[in-house]
Amino acid sequence: MQADYAIIGGGVVGLSVAWGLLTRGRRVVVIDGGDGDFRASRGNFGLIWVQGKGLAEPRYARWTQGSAALWRDFAAELGDAAGADLALRQEGGFDHALTEAALEARAAQYSALRDALGGDYPFEVLGNNALRREEPAVGERVAGAILHHQDGHVNPLRLLRVLAEDVRRKGGQLITAETVTGVGRQGGVFRLATASGRVVEAPRLVLAAGLGAAALGPGLGFRAPVRPQRGQILITERLPPLLRRPSGTIRQVDEGGIQIGDSKEEVGPDDRVSLPTIAGIAARAVAVVPALAGVRMLRSWGALRILSPDGLPIYQHSATMPGASLVTCHSGITLAAAHARLLPDWLEGTAAAPDLEVFGEHRFS
Repeated sequence: MQADYAIIGGGVVGLSVAWGLLTRGRRVVVIDGGDGDFRASRGNFGLIWVQGKGLAEPRYARWTQGSAALWRDFAAELGDAAGADLALRQEGGFDHALTEAALEARAAQYSALRDALGGDYPFEVLGNNALRREEPAVGERVAGAILHHQDGHVNPLRLLRVLAEDVRRKGGQLITAETVTGVGRQGGVFRLATASGRVVEAPRLVLAAGLGAAALGPGLGFRAPVRPQRGQILITERLPPLLRRPSGTIRQVDEGGIQIGDSKEEVGPDDRVSLPTIAGIAARAVAVVPALAGVRMLRSWGALRILSPDGLPIYQHSATMPGASLVTCHSGITLAAAHARLLPDWLEGTAAAPDLEVFGEHRFS
């Protein structure tokens, strides 16, 4: 099997890159792992989130803003092709604070970032009264919130399905339930072998395998210093409209359930649910939205974030394996539009390529 690009990893990151390359007429093969692999794309929160990103690196904030701005047209094109509504809503999002001190601290951070971005960082600081006018379900115990106007959310599982469908519709080949067991390069062509004996050949290779990059990366000339961080999520029964906008920890999904999650656990490759953590997540949600106290929880799950040492994405071309590139990040949903629309130029080194030098692996040396 031959292509212009072989992409290892069929989650949202790999499929977004594949979609963008196919849109430009490239031949693409995507190799995805087995159902038992850790998959952030199937367990994430579904946010398209700008606030809080890049507090220590404004160029990450700018990259995130750029992707958020591309999302509306990206979703429309995807949805029209598949005849599906991705449930995209970009009407802003909240960062709730239970204390005045927490609200003031976050406002100071955002003000500093706004200055670093030349004023292009639209947010408001809302006290409790102003917040409850915007979001009547919020309780009196909440001191206030940041309302950031570039935030939003989407149905992440529908996005994953539609991306896979449209990659195939555009002529891409998606190989599922296959593990890449070996990668070699000869005569300017990569040769990828899978556990079942399948062989894929391509002059360009994109490693977008999430946590799997740690094992495959060194053989391709990458450090790939990624680690897992567990997040746990619960979802309630379907409810009438309760929340107008999402927050970083609570959102009402398009089917009506309230999705809740705010844990960050350094537990290694373990995506199991723990009752104490879920109980804490639920208690904090009730503190923000008291009406949730009497609502039934339907299910909970854990998923693993893919994090670099500094939390930023890694975009790196291999120095020892020309034609190989590493693409990995935590915010695969937020950055999907940029990966589809802008990353192909970076992969091919065109004049329109975004400057992603700040996200290279040199920062870990």
